[in-house]
Amino acid sequence: MQKLTQRSKNFQSENKNLSIQFSLDGFSFCIKDAISGEIGVLSEYVFTNKLATPNLLLEKIKSIFETDQELQTKFNSVKAIHLNQLATQVPNEYFEDTHLKSYLSYNIKTLASDYITYDNLPNVNAKNVFIPYVNINNFLFQNFGEFEFQHHSTILINKLTEKYKNDASDLILVNVVYDHIDLIILKKGTFYMYNSFHFTTKEDFLYYILFSAEQLGLNLRELELVFLGNITKEFTIYQIINDYVKHIRFLQPSYDFLNEAEHFFPHSNYILLS
Repeated sequence: MQKLTQRSKNFQSENKNLSIQFSLDGFSFCIKDAISGEIGVLSEYVFTNKLATPNLLLEKIKSIFETDQELQTKFNSVKAIHLNQLATQVPNEYFEDTHLKSYLSYNIKTLASDYITYDNLPNVNAKNVFIPYVNINNFLFQNFGEFEFQHHSTILINKLTEKYKNDASDLILVNVVYDHIDLIILKKGTFYMYNSFHFTTKEDFLYYILFSAEQLGLNLRELELVFLGNITKEFTIYQIINDYVKHIRFLQPSYDFLNEAEHFFPHSNYILLS
């Protein structure tokens, strides 16, 4: 398990908010000033091997909380972000909160014991139905009492649809996290699609983006592709897509905390830092 950390040199606060994000690939957290919103600390634990179960994830998180002194303090608020591919979006006009399991069953294998909940997606008039890691939620409640939790795609969809709602271009927004991508397509500011894909090769990466664009009839020479997350121009996954898409850029975040970071890209950790 590898730990990466970026700290603000002048950060001093007695009122702190904590945001944490976790998946079977890693655990990260961000500490902000509760009043100004200033980012003080960003830390990421990258697991050497992908964990097989949420129970193993809980063991890792318990160990991190026991040893990381940044987490052993009082916080004004705590937000947990569940990063997994166990989510689907349902338009409000078709949504009923008594049918949560049926919405997921179309493309996700569910168990009778699964706890299913949902977030609001007000910008797209939909709900985001998902399965959180309940064991992690229980652990956090024992440590902090009440806290907020959301699916990572909820934050991504809400933030990016708001950011680009007046954009006149067709956009493909690609968030790269570990071995999967979140893909959002907007046509002239209107939300058309979200999906999440696991990839193992650069060809997989290329296929999912090009196939999604083709399905929606997008012109690869006219659309804009916006990357965020763990990717730079030096990555092979960037280089292969650059042969097919003319207009590619990286997300410009609304903060400069990571501009001089040693271990993080400026456009990474968008969900956690938002």
